[in-house]
Amino acid sequence: MRLPRHLLLALLLAGPPGRAWVPNDCRAPSEAACNFVCDCPDCSDEAQCGYHGVSPAPGAPFACDFERDSCGWRDISTSGYRWLRDRAGATLEPLGPRSDHTLGTDLGWYTAVGTHRGKEASTAALRSPVLHDAAPTCELRLWHHTATGDVAELRLELTHRAETLTLWQSSGPWGPGWQELVVATGRIRGDFWVTFSATRNATHRGTVALDDVVFRGCGLPTPQARCPLGYHHCGNMACVEPHQLCDGEDNCGDGSDEDTPACRRHTATDFETGLGPWNHSEGWARNHSAGPRPPAWPRRDHSRNSAQGSFLVSVAEPSAPAVLSSPEFQASGPHNCSLIFYHYLHGSEGGCLQLFLQIQSPGSPQGPVLLRRRHGELGAAWVRDRVDIQSEHPFRILLTGHTGPGGVVSLDDLILSDHCQPVPEASGSPPGLWAAAPWRQPSSLRPRDFCEPGHLSCGDLCVPPEQLCDFQQQCEGGEDEQDCGTTDFEPLTGGGWEDASVGRLQWGRLLAQESRGPGAGARRTAAGHFLALQRAWGQLAAEARVLTPPLGPSGPRCELHMAYYFQSHPQGFLALVVVEDSNRELVWQAPGSSQGWRMDRVLLGARRRPFRVRRAAWGGGGHRASADSTAPSLVLLTKLEFVGLVDLDGPGRQGAGVDDVTLKDCSPVTAIEKDSEVSCNFERDTCGWYTGHLTDAHWRRIQSHGPGYDHTTGRAQPGVPAAGYFLFLDPTDPPARGPGAHLLTQPQVPTAPQECLSFWYHLHGPQIGTLRLVLRREGEADTLLWSRTGTHGNHWHEAWATLHHQPGSGTKYQLLFEGSRDGYHGTMGLDDVALRPGPCWAPRRCSFEDSACGFSSGGQGLWTRQPNATGHAAWGPRADHTTGTAQGHYMVVDTSPQALPPGHVASLTSEEHQPLARPACLTFWYHLSLRNPGALQVHVGEAERQQGLSISAHGGSAWRLGSVDVQAERAWRVVFEAVAAGVEHSYIALDDLLLQDGPCPRPASCDFEAGLCGWSHLAWPGLGGYSWDWSSGAAPSRYPQPLVDHTLGTETGHFVLFETHMLGPGGQAAWLHSQPLPATEASCLRFWYHMGFPEHFYKGQLRVLLNSARGQLAVWSMGGRLRHQWLLGQVEVASAEEFQIVFEATLSGQPAMGPIALDDVEYLDGRHCQLPAPGRGDTVVATSVPAAVGGALVVLVLLVLLGLAGRRWLQKGGCPSRGETAAVAPGFDNIVFNADGVTLPASLTDSQ
Repeated sequence: MRLPRHLLLALLLAGPPGRAWVPNDCRAPSEAACNFVCDCPDCSDEAQCGYHGVSPAPGAPFACDFERDSCGWRDISTSGYRWLRDRAGATLEPLGPRSDHTLGTDLGWYTAVGTHRGKEASTAALRSPVLHDAAPTCELRLWHHTATGDVAELRLELTHRAETLTLWQSSGPWGPGWQELVVATGRIRGDFWVTFSATRNATHRGTVALDDVVFRGCGLPTPQARCPLGYHHCGNMACVEPHQLCDGEDNCGDGSDEDTPACRRHTATDFETGLGPWNHSEGWARNHSAGPRPPAWPRRDHSRNSAQGSFLVSVAEPSAPAVLSSPEFQASGPHNCSLIFYHYLHGSEGGCLQLFLQIQSPGSPQGPVLLRRRHGELGAAWVRDRVDIQSEHPFRILLTGHTGPGGVVSLDDLILSDHCQPVPEASGSPPGLWAAAPWRQPSSLRPRDFCEPGHLSCGDLCVPPEQLCDFQQQCEGGEDEQDCGTTDFEPLTGGGWEDASVGRLQWGRLLAQESRGPGAGARRTAAGHFLALQRAWGQLAAEARVLTPPLGPSGPRCELHMAYYFQSHPQGFLALVVVEDSNRELVWQAPGSSQGWRMDRVLLGARRRPFRVRRAAWGGGGHRASADSTAPSLVLLTKLEFVGLVDLDGPGRQGAGVDDVTLKDCSPVTAIEKDSEVSCNFERDTCGWYTGHLTDAHWRRIQSHGPGYDHTTGRAQPGVPAAGYFLFLDPTDPPARGPGAHLLTQPQVPTAPQECLSFWYHLHGPQIGTLRLVLRREGEADTLLWSRTGTHGNHWHEAWATLHHQPGSGTKYQLLFEGSRDGYHGTMGLDDVALRPGPCWAPRRCSFEDSACGFSSGGQGLWTRQPNATGHAAWGPRADHTTGTAQGHYMVVDTSPQALPPGHVASLTSEEHQPLARPACLTFWYHLSLRNPGALQVHVGEAERQQGLSISAHGGSAWRLGSVDVQAERAWRVVFEAVAAGVEHSYIALDDLLLQDGPCPRPASCDFEAGLCGWSHLAWPGLGGYSWDWSSGAAPSRYPQPLVDHTLGTETGHFVLFETHMLGPGGQAAWLHSQPLPATEASCLRFWYHMGFPEHFYKGQLRVLLNSARGQLAVWSMGGRLRHQWLLGQVEVASAEEFQIVFEATLSGQPAMGPIALDDVEYLDGRHCQLPAPGRGDTVVATSVPAAVGGALVVLVLLVLLGLAGRRWLQKGGCPSRGETAAVAPGFDNIVFNADGVTLPASLTDSQ
């Protein structure tokens, strides 16, 4: 889920104190350009710098969203594998993103490298402009989209002087959708640039996209006449905060904050030449980043920000910590001995760094005292920390590193203040007295002899890690479920919540009476503890993060109950997030500031294991250090970001706290009576159905919204609001970036060997995608029971599927509805789900995508359901009719002599269809091989078969439409029979069966009352993937549409329409195409169209095209400047070979909200068009408008037409009378403009 825009704006407005000094002359020197500081009032000195030079406030991040241009990024590739600015609505790549990241739609832009079919490895490189001077806090944030398995490697590099640093490198796997990458660049002096590259090998096609590149915190402070109170005035007149002095980072930009008299008295150890005073080391080693290194290894040191720089890294075994000891220091007395250090924890959730104080009191040495602990994944960045020590006795500082599997723990730049005075060497205690202080695990986690490392020992049990915190108690005392998130924060362990902050804020246990917020905890006692936001010493992200251990799996009713307080200015933010694999989901945020404690609960729902819950609050400048994808498993868990502001130094008592956290009803095995309620009309609740957490998109139970009304109660009466409920999936409300959503049942016990599940569905919108029904059994692959793709009109449709169970097995099953979208235009609905024993009737619609729909071949097995995805099928069409791709399925029979001897019959029989209350039409699409396969016979009937149709024409490359009228008062079946002709390499294929009420229409003719009558609205990828829709004026819709149809003239009548505004600037088109039609010398196409565009707009365009093997021909065109009414269009068509009629909706300018609708399409085969007689509603007769190809050709043709029209006017004796009207204009209907000439209608040429 995206954060609200006002929160992102708040982040942009957060900046350092003071304003930039702006010179009067904006001709800035070269070093002042692209330095992340706006020196000119219009920020023109920062234009085309890899970001847009528009900064709303000093210190705000600079970003490039690629909506306007490439922001100066340029492709430097040396092969055909190259980067280009692109968008999903215009690309032909099936594996690329379906939307950009900025807008979340297919109209947004990004930069991408497309598929490259070369046979050699290639690298596509995208380079930024030359940039100047990055601050120590600089981070680069971007979003990338990578089709898994299509790219061998992604790499982000920074080039500075003669050194190229690898900031990030990954060979995958990458999660679905847009993935975020955040890297810290560190302090860079002088010129540098960054390069993002994608490498494909000989077996990968390589589809990658980038979007929303952001440079944050990169600008150095600007000169100021005066600094705020307490700030340090640098040598270059810049101002820095007090905590930035003597911290080992050049925050001023000229190094003066590290060269003060106080800094000169500090003792700094950068490990470039040795350990310095930290000469008691066990398990630590000096190292650097140059050369091949493990994936989680630091890419550079902190001191020099170079791969050649040195640092300390733990080389101890995972079971033992590395220990680094300081010299013995004198008692500090009233002063603070301060230690600033930089640490790096990355690559493992088990990594741990601890800082101990070991005091040498006279006569009784004490054990080490823990002062600081950092645990888990902190990202691929050096994080600053500081401890202040006051001691009345001599002491040492111990730093221990515990390395987790695959992880790295490192140290750099240890800086001791001037009050850390070593004891004179002669009087110091021998090093042997200072025992190494191990990482003290809780006793319950210490492995015993009979348990493996990482397992929990309780009694005689060894509980493996995956059974810890799984909401199912294994140990008699419940030890395995302790410290699993539920806590009142009184124990020191804090319920297992672990702070992972790296900035100026952190989470920590706090005594209520010590807080600046409510004077008491949630239980109204000042003695209690709670989790509170506190100040910290980190220099990177401003947000504070705290995590639980891995949890789950959980059940669908799992809730988190909590008490919280949150007091802040409007830009403040407090949120709860769930991370599951590569998915992230914002599930709760504080609604606003509160004066005291509030109670709330959050539904977490069913989750897989592991999942991790984080509570996050934000303040300050809004920086974050993200995990590096060098450790993919960790990126999936930790790479999250939330932005907000909680300013603990601001006015008022700002702060945030959490208390009394309880995870309730989370066990996945606890069942209640409602879990068995599969049948549901959703009027009361969702019964036994619950929302899965596949992505941030979710099914929601709503009341009369989206489709407008539910199916149970029907459409609302005029003046009375609809009251029915149904389940609704809308990817834009609230905005969701995930590709789909799940709706599941709890495990069910079969009641019969066969069960019938019926339901009503609603698929509406030009990019709605696919709705699937899946049967799931534990330990088995999912079984696809049913699916529908694309818009099915603004109406409810009934569907059913038979569930087959193994008799007597008792194996439980789950039902799952999965909605997967193709874009952002469209909605899905579900209602009136019913489950009953016994099989279902045969379906009224069958695409063979999910199953054979109950068809059987009578034991012969000659008919086969197959796709042609490999391209090497022995027989059958190259693509199916449903999807138009090689991945689509159809039924096919091999009619070659060796498979089916001449004259033999292969039968395909349906299940029983329910009796029909009225006549119906059964349509199907068939495909015959080029070689004569024989005949296809169709029989429909009740007890006795009746032949309905016989097809024996030769085949071709196209699918053709067949239809049979059906009347049946009892249960009936349909039988398809293939009668072989004995020809080698021949076949007959079937696809897309549909049973609709009413008689079968003439070919390519339709009033759209019962459906599309064989007109196909399949989205064509090359045109942007949009579909025409089917609707009526009475069906509520979010899109504009005609109030009445043309057939009935009422709001209940139906039509087809397309909303052109969603094509966007430079958009493609949407096609509605007929079945293949035989060659014709002259036939008439009549249709009624409606264009509802605003006045003074000339935006939409409707065209009639003829598609044949010879190509495409435009025969009619009309712009969208006409009024809101139904208008008649007609055109004579002629083709010497088989062809299809195509209605194309497109744009002739910038997008405007307005539909193009069609109704009452008639194709009169072999008949010339006649002048229409004026009738009811025929206020205007529209004529065809030719499509001009070239300017000179247009002028020439217009002159010819004017001459012809003038001659005809003279022959007829002048202007027509009022009774004749302008309806004679259809004489121009057949003028077609081609590149090589003009075709005039016969009526004009004959008149000469």
